[in-house]
Amino acid sequence: MFALPSMWNLIISTIVFFVAAWYARRYMDEQEIPKGMTRGIVIFALASFVSLGAGKMVDWTQEKIEGPQAAPQHSGNLSSQPKATAQPQQ
Repeated sequence: MFALPSMWNLIISTIVFFVAAWYARRYMDEQEIPKGMTRGIVIFALASFVSLGAGKMVDWTQEKIEGPQAAPQHSGNLSSQPKATAQPQQ
């Protein structure tokens, strides 16, 4: 099932994205690759993959330190849930 990333994952992966994009842009400038849409997409994709990997490493490290997190238990029966649109009390 899909789980939301931790706050550390979001913070670290955002920082890593911008650092990786800066280094990729700088490397391509040194190689004299002309600026354009293809270069921008390559930089974006490379920075995204590096950022994703950093986020996965953060989650892996957090799981090793804290242990696996229990998945929330949801029942399939929605009738037991309180009704948000209940009739007003008289």
